[in-house]
Amino acid sequence: MIKLLKKYKVFLIGFIIIIPIFYLLDYLGFILLPKDRSYEIIIYAIFWGFVIALPIHHYNYLKKKKKTVLRVLSLFILFFTTLLIDSNMQMPDNPITFILLMGFWFGFAYLLVPVFIKKYWKLITFFYAPLFLYFIYLRLLSGDLEAYLLIKEDFPFFVFFLPIPVLFIIWVFEQWKWLQNLKAEKSKTELALLRTQINPHFFFNTLNNLYALTIKNSNQAPEVILKLSDMMRYTIYEGEKEAVKLADEIEYLNNYIELHKIRYKKSVEITFNHNIDTSLTTAPLLFIILLENAFKHGIETLTENAFIRMNLYEDTDYIYFDIENNFEANEVHESNGIGLQNLKKRLSLLYKDRNELIVDKTNNIYKTTLKISKHA
Repeated sequence: MIKLLKKYKVFLIGFIIIIPIFYLLDYLGFILLPKDRSYEIIIYAIFWGFVIALPIHHYNYLKKKKKTVLRVLSLFILFFTTLLIDSNMQMPDNPITFILLMGFWFGFAYLLVPVFIKKYWKLITFFYAPLFLYFIYLRLLSGDLEAYLLIKEDFPFFVFFLPIPVLFIIWVFEQWKWLQNLKAEKSKTELALLRTQINPHFFFNTLNNLYALTIKNSNQAPEVILKLSDMMRYTIYEGEKEAVKLADEIEYLNNYIELHKIRYKKSVEITFNHNIDTSLTTAPLLFIILLENAFKHGIETLTENAFIRMNLYEDTDYIYFDIENNFEANEVHESNGIGLQNLKKRLSLLYKDRNELIVDKTNNIYKTTLKISKHA
């Protein structure tokens, strides 16, 4: 508590100082304090004490922002000068007061949102110059004060306040639109980066296997070259698209499976059922991440009875891809899960809350279900 008081003691000092200042100004006739409402004096004292203490508390910060501080002080001087002139002249709708107040509010607006004022100053001038000239005409040239007050009753003076709020709403909308476009561009950039992170390990392995097949003059070599070529083309060209047909994704997965089968001398069970409308579209290269994991952490760790079972199906609103594989329970994986992290990031960018990735690990069975909306 003592530390807190020491840290913010300037606010307490500001409150203590402002009270005698209030009574001095009241004694001199500059202000009129309510005699029978002490709570109002306390509220005013707290507010103005805070106003006085705030710049002192942030002195070091304000010292670095000298130009801004000078502008704020200039605006306050202008404001109080306006009030002083208005109170001394005691003239209804004093044109001098009106001009000074306009200067104060435009200066205040420029201080808060300089970009807005710089962008729309021509339009603001276009709106306000005629309104101001019309006010001067009504106030000074249309007759005496009584005639002006009669005109004022029928003249909608609220139009003076319309242009800037309307322009400010337009400007806010433009800033919001710009921000949305910036987010969209950021998302596209992130997606492009994530697509490039698809594990190249498979391609290098396949090339090594292809090299071994060519040395042996195996009849499988041309088939491997063709499948590998199709996969590389799909990854490079189709992978850049926002959406691809499920038929193309299925073919890509089948090529991946066939190329892996060539590598293994052991018995491997791989099933892929797809009871789905293959003309449906989805974001490319989502399912391959899960299949890669199943091979890497399942089949490659087992010496026998390894399996991968996949199902691709749909309902009214969603596409489902589930994949199940067994693994060596005692095998310790030192994977950092980049593939799954990649997939989760892509899903959040592409489908937002219209996706679900469920992982279930029971004994030595690992099952993942991916659920994505048909309407991305």
